[in-house]
Amino acid sequence: MNTITLLGNSTMKLSGRLLRTRGNGSILSLPTLKNHHHTLTKNSFTFGQNNQIQTYPFKISSFPRIFYNTQKCFCALSPSFGQTRVVSRPYGGVSTKSRGFDVAVCRLASKVQNLSTSVETRVNDTNFERIYVQNGINVKPLVVERIDKDENIVGGQESIAEVGSVEEVDGDKNLEGVKKSRIETCPRREETDIEKEAWRLLQESVVMYCGSPVGTMAANDLNDKQPLNYDQVFIRDFVPSALAFLLRGESEILKNFLLHTLQLQSWEKTVDCYSPGQGLMPASFKVRSVPLDGNKFEEVLDPDFGESAIGRVAPVDSGLWWIILLRAYGKITGDYALQERVDVQTGIKLIMNLCLADGFDMFPSLLVTDGSCMIDRRMGIHGHPLEIQALFYTALRCSREMLSVSEGSKNLVRAINNRLSALSFHIREYYWVDMKKINEIYRYKTEEYSMDATNKFNIYPDQIPAWLMDWIPEEGGYLIGNLQPAHMDFRFFTLGNLWSIISSLGTPKQNEAILNLFEAKWDDLVGHMPLKICYPAVEHEEWRIITGSDPKNT
Repeated sequence: MNTITLLGNSTMKLSGRLLRTRGNGSILSLPTLKNHHHTLTKNSFTFGQNNQIQTYPFKISSFPRIFYNTQKCFCALSPSFGQTRVVSRPYGGVSTKSRGFDVAVCRLASKVQNLSTSVETRVNDTNFERIYVQNGINVKPLVVERIDKDENIVGGQESIAEVGSVEEVDGDKNLEGVKKSRIETCPRREETDIEKEAWRLLQESVVMYCGSPVGTMAANDLNDKQPLNYDQVFIRDFVPSALAFLLRGESEILKNFLLHTLQLQSWEKTVDCYSPGQGLMPASFKVRSVPLDGNKFEEVLDPDFGESAIGRVAPVDSGLWWIILLRAYGKITGDYALQERVDVQTGIKLIMNLCLADGFDMFPSLLVTDGSCMIDRRMGIHGHPLEIQALFYTALRCSREMLSVSEGSKNLVRAINNRLSALSFHIREYYWVDMKKINEIYRYKTEEYSMDATNKFNIYPDQIPAWLMDWIPEEGGYLIGNLQPAHMDFRFFTLGNLWSIISSLGTPKQNEAILNLFEAKWDDLVGHMPLKICYPAVEHEEWRIITGSDPKNT
């Protein structure tokens, strides 16, 4: 039997919708936990207070289809999960064994993390729960972020549960006086043939630089004679590969990737004599061999900030992904020394200063030009696309936790806290659409002038598309793709909505409504293929005008 230990001193709420029984669709309701030590087991829910123990049996199952396959990869953890480790196995080989948590327990843990935060002005709050990775003698504590009181929840704070072997910690960061709480060893699981094939393909795409792995190619098609820039390491495209390697216990490739891309930050390349802003991360880089004297060659990293890219677009999301990966590296490996390095701290500050720079924009969301994220073609998402706002919110939270507070960084940390609070309110309030919000928009008055105006962006009800009323379910909702003065992009963008759930940008009620929408509109959003980038698809004359008749985006 596997157990998950929750170390918290605050109320935890679980959404009954997310823990729905797969077989009969019945709703699972769980009692509220408060102010004591809790233990979740595979087949029962137990909590104790004042030496009284009660057990509530229940069956754990996943939300139908939506996260089932995704969670499988998170259930296969390496025996060295949570430890700093150098990859000693050659990258051509494939391991056939890995540790795995019981799928049902992992599903429950992922649901526990589906909580939301409102951001308070606090810097490196010491009142965090802390956990240690088993056998991690030289690692720092994994800080479990406390979920602050949400403005849309009555009565409670929640705690995020970390899955794994943990030790409860009282007081200082060192390991003296640690009170251990043992968790049964996870059973070994053989990799399936599909998993072995997937790892073989991923290993073949690894890019080496000076004998060390630094990333994976965006695409590895041996039959493609003109790969263009798809044979390069893209920061955006490396994210899922990096997480896969981390969960497998192979952290060297991500560490090398983080440090080498940091060295490429704000390079001297220009487009038409114009240099990119200081702190900009490259979209991609390629390992090139430069000839030296005496028939010798030297390997160098050649970055692309957009000056060579198709469409000549600079990447907005690269720096945000870099910060998110840096935080993931520290959380999973326990190697916090990397993020404390002076050059890494400087890199974080440069990215944040670039994103938080003053300009003409009046909104807390990040202003983005079309084509500078997602794909290097126009998608009609210029302005404040949801995807970038969700990544921006996550990067702000990660930076707040990783930045060392000093006299030189306190103003930046203050700016991060202020932007977090404003951004979360802005997205939750103005980007959210459900049947109730649509009815409100239909009743909007226009041309309002005052601080108390209801229709703050002068949205005309005629903008609501005809397909929306029949498409959106009663119990569902989502965050729209974009919001600008006199314009709401009602398209459903998958990455932005799912990342809003992962980052707790949405409230718990909004998160549940997004998943309800996925369930109700599964055929439209998934069908017989992987998830669509957006719905509905851009077609006919609109497609020709917006994308520039790009056949790849058909």
